[in-house]
Amino acid sequence: MATLETLNFDNLALRSLPIDPSDENRPRQVAGACFSKVKPMPVENPKLVAVSSTAMGILDLPESEFERKEFAEYFSGNKLLPGCDPAAHCYCGHQFGYFSGQLGDGATMYLGEVVNQKKERWEIQFKGAGLTPYSRSADGRKVLRSSIREFLCSEAIHHLGIPTTRAGTCVTSDSRVVRDIFYDGHPIQERCTIILRIAPTFLRFGSFEIFKPVDSQTGRGGPSIGRKDILIQMLDYTVQTFYPQIWEEFSDDKMKMYIEMYKEIIKLTARLVADWQAVGWCHGVLNTDNMSIVGLTIDYGPYGFMDRYDPNFICNGSDDGGRYSYKNQPEICKWNCMKLGEAIQEAVPVDQTKPFLSLFDEEFSKCYKDKMRKKLGLLNKDLPEDQELVEALFSTMEETGSDFTNTFRCLSSLPLPQCEDYESKKAEILSYLVSQSCTIEELRKANRSTMDPRQMQMLMMLMQTNPDLLSILGRRFEAFEKELEKMEKLNELKDVTQEQKTSKDRELWEKWIKKYSDRLKLEAEGQDDILLTNQNRVKIMNQNNPRIILRNYIAQNAIDAAEKGDYSEIRRVLKLLETPYSGELDIREPSSSSNSCDINQSYDSKPPISALDLRVT
Repeated sequence: MATLETLNFDNLALRSLPIDPSDENRPRQVAGACFSKVKPMPVENPKLVAVSSTAMGILDLPESEFERKEFAEYFSGNKLLPGCDPAAHCYCGHQFGYFSGQLGDGATMYLGEVVNQKKERWEIQFKGAGLTPYSRSADGRKVLRSSIREFLCSEAIHHLGIPTTRAGTCVTSDSRVVRDIFYDGHPIQERCTIILRIAPTFLRFGSFEIFKPVDSQTGRGGPSIGRKDILIQMLDYTVQTFYPQIWEEFSDDKMKMYIEMYKEIIKLTARLVADWQAVGWCHGVLNTDNMSIVGLTIDYGPYGFMDRYDPNFICNGSDDGGRYSYKNQPEICKWNCMKLGEAIQEAVPVDQTKPFLSLFDEEFSKCYKDKMRKKLGLLNKDLPEDQELVEALFSTMEETGSDFTNTFRCLSSLPLPQCEDYESKKAEILSYLVSQSCTIEELRKANRSTMDPRQMQMLMMLMQTNPDLLSILGRRFEAFEKELEKMEKLNELKDVTQEQKTSKDRELWEKWIKKYSDRLKLEAEGQDDILLTNQNRVKIMNQNNPRIILRNYIAQNAIDAAEKGDYSEIRRVLKLLETPYSGELDIREPSSSSNSCDINQSYDSKPPISALDLRVT
């Protein structure tokens, strides 16, 4: 095992890609380079908030190292790990569909690459360690609340079995920065906090957009326009380092090699978003600069797991048009793959890459279908009507407003119809599903307008007087359309009583359970041992339907405690998130639904309707 002083650094990226010759650390355009050398900015009195022993184990660090007094010094950036070589990465990006020009590591920095005893190469980086040439008008710092959210969710996604960057440490300090949390003109001072992130690489689609010519819509271009030599250098480095089999097979035909890498990236991205959809997770900011070149979940900003199922679920308060809503994630990821193809067109013409975008739909459809079959326990037969059953489930979940996670998890408690306890369990499941459906008040609240009343009135007047002008408003018009839909829905709900909704919910769930039971009868046909068949089905379902997810109120409980100096809740949540598929779901109907963020509330009960603000600084 390693110590803090003997980590095996081998910083291949800095040896392979061009480095900015200037060491001037101020916001500026960086041409002809992929990295700029920087140094972490010291903080006062660093304190360890949390550490993931499984993530740090990747680097061969034993738990005994976490106890050392130097640990917080090293992972705050106050002391540099021997062998690390801090640098900030230059990249660009399409943000909300528009090219934004140079972005880069404004609050993160590459520390180096650690090669562990298994000969695996892991890049480590800080987030929140201070200014870089890419910080623009920001200060390069992150605060405790957003760092806790990223730390916990990185590990939660990993333990759900979804490819992701890892979070090794979270270190806070007595140094402060000013943040206006709710953008309401009431800024406060918050603690500077640094997290350690771990991944094979943090290269992203936007890494290749530094070569993009001036965009006709935004008038912005990449800082390294025309540098085909660097593009080839980056492509060769990426293929050789992260796709070695492709390098070995196609290195004598560079264009073919790049195309094969592009195809693999498309498929990895499709699999990744299928994983997200299967657990009801929304990224929130799927810009091209937040898309990994190796198919990982990266950059946890305003993310969210769905509670009440809503295909239009938006977890980013800035996404007023719903571009990055839950239902849009697959199509947006495919769009980003198209932009990657355009970014490398100096090496591979677009007409050579564009035809392979169809691979995304094929791979996503295959992976998503496989996920849904496992989540519903449809293992022995693959029938054409299965797709309609899945669609009917989501339609019922949407209409009743049922909890996404608990709905799927409870279905493994319904045995095959041939089992003797089927009828009693079916009655329990029906009652539980009704209890997991939202109340009429929750549904009304979800459909209340969030748009400024004055803006809404102005757009209503414009719609009546000159509707053709609305289309030029872009995202604002999309937001307006959604508000109109919510107004219509709210009007439908105004006279509905809770008793009426509960009765309707029960009717809808009875109808779907009948459909599901009929399908399960076919699943059992031809099976000699029904009990064993059911056991296998339950096992697979419980391995694909988590019981515990990082709900917003759980993260907020941990944040509230941490901001008072109590880090025990973060560590408790982290421990729970390490085994999200274990344990039994209590399907007895709860007697009441709490609207408070009770720190001791069961993590698999119906969540409270209150939620934290999702804008993250």
